[in-house]
Amino acid sequence: MSVAVGRLHSSTPPTLTSARAQLSFLSATQFVLSNPNHRALVCRFSLDASKQPEELEQKVSRSILVERYEDGKSKRYVLDTNRHLQSFWEAEERLMNKVQDDDFSNLSFLLKKFGDFVLPASFPASVSDDYLDYMLLQFPTNVTGWICHTLVTSSLLKAVGVGSFSQTGVAASTAAIQWVSKDGLGAIGRLFIGGRYGYLFDDDPRQWRMYADIIGSAGSVFELSTQLYPAYFLPLASLGNLMKATARGLKDPSFRVIQNHFAISANLGEVAAKEEVWEVAAQLVGLALGILIMDAPGLRESYSMHVFTWLSMRLLHLWLRYQSLSVLKFRSINLKRARILVNSHVLYNTVPGYIDVNKEEKLLAWEHFLQPRITFGVPLKSMIPKGDFSHVVKAVLELYVEEKHVLFVNRHGSKVLNYYITYKVGATSLSVLKSLWQVYWLHNHHKELDRDDDILGWLNESLLKLEVRFTVFLKQLEEAGWQKDQISLKVPKHLLFEEADSPTQSFQ
Repeated sequence: MSVAVGRLHSSTPPTLTSARAQLSFLSATQFVLSNPNHRALVCRFSLDASKQPEELEQKVSRSILVERYEDGKSKRYVLDTNRHLQSFWEAEERLMNKVQDDDFSNLSFLLKKFGDFVLPASFPASVSDDYLDYMLLQFPTNVTGWICHTLVTSSLLKAVGVGSFSQTGVAASTAAIQWVSKDGLGAIGRLFIGGRYGYLFDDDPRQWRMYADIIGSAGSVFELSTQLYPAYFLPLASLGNLMKATARGLKDPSFRVIQNHFAISANLGEVAAKEEVWEVAAQLVGLALGILIMDAPGLRESYSMHVFTWLSMRLLHLWLRYQSLSVLKFRSINLKRARILVNSHVLYNTVPGYIDVNKEEKLLAWEHFLQPRITFGVPLKSMIPKGDFSHVVKAVLELYVEEKHVLFVNRHGSKVLNYYITYKVGATSLSVLKSLWQVYWLHNHHKELDRDDDILGWLNESLLKLEVRFTVFLKQLEEAGWQKDQISLKVPKHLLFEEADSPTQSFQ
C-alpha cells in the first residue's frame, strides 16, 4: 500500500494525541486523521480491500506499555509508524482538553490523599466493618478529653504558684496557654508520623521502636537545655516535646505490632494488660530511684553533674532497649529477612530458620544503605539506557512477559551495580520475593558474568536460573519453618507497569 501524507494547516503543532486519532474515510483513496485538538492529517493511498479499519488504525500506532502512577497519572508508550518508541502523559492531555473533568479529577485526588492520610491502606477491605464508625465517634471523644486536659493543666499551674484565680489570673492563663501550646506543637509530630508513615510499622517494628527511643533521647536534650536558657523556655520545650511526640508516634504502633506478635493464642488484650503491669512496676521503681538520685550530694547544686547522670542513664537505657528488641524472633518475612534468605539460597542452596535469620538481621540498618542497592518503582526511561531505547525496551518486555516484575541493571558510571525493579499491575508479595532472588543471583555472579555489552543475555540467564531454582527455594522455606502466608513484602505501588495485551506482538 502506498501512502502520501499532507498536513493541514493548524496553529498548534501535532502531538502524540494523533496516535489515538479516529479514522474518517472520505473516499476510496483518501481519509482524514482527526483528533479533539482539531489537528488533522490527510492521507491518500491505494486501499487494500482486505484491510479492515481496525487494522489500519493499528498501523498508526501500537500501545506497548502504560506507567500508572499513584497520583492517577499515566504515561503511555507507543510505537509510531516508523517503529520508534514514543511516550506521552495521558493525564496532561486531559488537562488540555477536558478542564471540567480535570477539576473533578483534582478533587478526587485530594480526597484520595486525605483518605490515605487518615485511613489504613486498602480501606475498607483491610479492616473490620465497624472501624470507621468507631473512629468517627472516637474523634470527638478525644477532643473533649483534651479540652479537659487543658483546663486541668491551668489549675495545676495556678496551684504551684503560677498566678491564681483572682489577682493574677491573666498571668496564669498566659502560662497555661504557653504550656498547652507546647503540647499542641508536639502533637503535630504524632499526626505527621501516623498519617504519612503508617505503612512502615508492620514491616519492621523492631527498627522503628529503636528509632523512637533515639529520637526521644534527642528531644530530652532540648528540655534539659531550658535550665540554661530560661528565656527561651517555650521554643526549646516545644521543640523537645515535638521530637518526643514524634518518638511516641513511632513507638506506639511499633509496640502494638510487637504485642500482636506475642499474642499467638488470640489473647492480645491480656498480653497488653500484662504489659501494663510490667511497665507500671518499672515506672514506680524508676521514680523511686530517680528521687534518691536527685537527693544525692552535689547533684542539686551542679547542673553539669545533673546532665552527666542523665546521659549515663540514657545510654544505659538505649543499650537495654537494643538488647530487648534483639531477642525478638519474628516468623514473618519482611524485606531485610527476605534478603538474608535469598542470599543464603543463592550462595549455599540452603534456607536458614527464623531464629538464625532474626539474629543475623541488622536491626538499625536502613534499606537504602544495604547491598546490593535496589531501587523500586523506576520509570522505564530512567531504567533503560537512552542508546537504542526502542530495541532494549522490546527485549526487556519479551524477557519479563511471564513475570510480574521488570528488573534492569545499570552502573551509571560507577563500579556499584544499581538494580532497578518496577512491578506490574497484579504483582503480589511472592512477586517481590522472586525479584529479590533474581537480584541476589545477579549480584553474586556479576564477576563471573561481567559483560557490560550483554546485559540482556545476563538477565536472561538469571531468569532461567529463577525458573529452575525458585520453586526449590519455596519448598525449602516451608521445610525451615517459614510459611507463604507470612510473606509480608509490600508491593511498592507509587509506580506500576501495565503491559499491552500482547507486548511481544506489538513490536512485530
